[in-house]
Amino acid sequence: MGSFSYRRFFSVSLLFFMLASPASAQNYVKNPKVVSLNSLHKFAPEQGNIAGKQESRAEIPVSSEELKRKVAEPHHVASDFSSELQGKLTCRSAYIMDAKTGKVLYDRSADRPGQPASTIKIITGLIAVESLNGGEMVRTSAYAANMPASKIYLKKGASYKASDLINAVLLASANDASVALAEKVAGTEKAFARLMTKKAEALGAQNTICKSANGLTRPGQQTTARDLATVFNRAMRNPEFAERMSTSQVRTSDGKVLKSHNKALWTLDGAIAGKTGYTAAAGKTYVGKFQRDGQAIIVSLLGSASMWDDIATLVEHGFAKQELASRLPEDGSDAVRVSQVSQQGMASEHVDFVMLSVDVNKKETKL
Repeated sequence: MGSFSYRRFFSVSLLFFMLASPASAQNYVKNPKVVSLNSLHKFAPEQGNIAGKQESRAEIPVSSEELKRKVAEPHHVASDFSSELQGKLTCRSAYIMDAKTGKVLYDRSADRPGQPASTIKIITGLIAVESLNGGEMVRTSAYAANMPASKIYLKKGASYKASDLINAVLLASANDASVALAEKVAGTEKAFARLMTKKAEALGAQNTICKSANGLTRPGQQTTARDLATVFNRAMRNPEFAERMSTSQVRTSDGKVLKSHNKALWTLDGAIAGKTGYTAAAGKTYVGKFQRDGQAIIVSLLGSASMWDDIATLVEHGFAKQELASRLPEDGSDAVRVSQVSQQGMASEHVDFVMLSVDVNKKETKL
């Protein structure tokens, strides 16, 4: 009898404990009042509940175009800065684009305006290439001759072949040659700068304002990494411009040797062309084209402290992103199917396991 009473007491106590506990009550109440979908992941369904209900797992078609877009576009964290390159760059802004498609491969504050320094000479050189015959003579004004270095020391009143001055601008980054060409084309540097701004806009730039022919710091003058890449990519479609930009050194008609400031041409694999720049206000700036295995990218940066290291890092990153994108199917109709669990189905599977409050409290009171 004593043994029977003990077993009965133990059974009643166990039942009371199970019904009084909110965690245990979840297994007995089938119609909960409060449902928290955010807590569903905490509960694992019984195998019996999933059997025969595979419809909760849906095969969702995702086009290869969508996947390509995700690969090509930058992964933004905080300030448009890909986590892969965090801590590896010294520049304020940078941009990598696919030279063939124009797709973004990397974007770090690419629309942040800054002084362009000598990278703006790509517009000066392009306009001169399109406007002047290489054999035309260009007379040097006192204003042009007095430009600060870098320069090729043009003499006031002397005349030079336009072809030599264009090379001096694009390779040797000559400030005096830039102004001499500007005056030849537009009459004054100020008028030429307005022409440069219009040209940049015509080439796709949206935030570029030119105030000088050579990029020396001027109030209100600005460009962005995105604009530099966009303009340079379009400019490289001009065969004469592209040929001049890809030259590491050239001799002028009067025997002077002009050497390119773009040392990427002989130090980085795949370098095709590029333009450097530097002023105290701008920091180190750059825009260039690189090509490997049939793929081509445009790299640009503003405000760099260690420019050549930044360029090398960006080039490798750009080609790595292109390689990843090239592995995806080219036919957008061939969808890649991604298995995804339906949250709605998951909710119906686990409704018996969610937290509830009112009913449990009532049962505890009754007991």
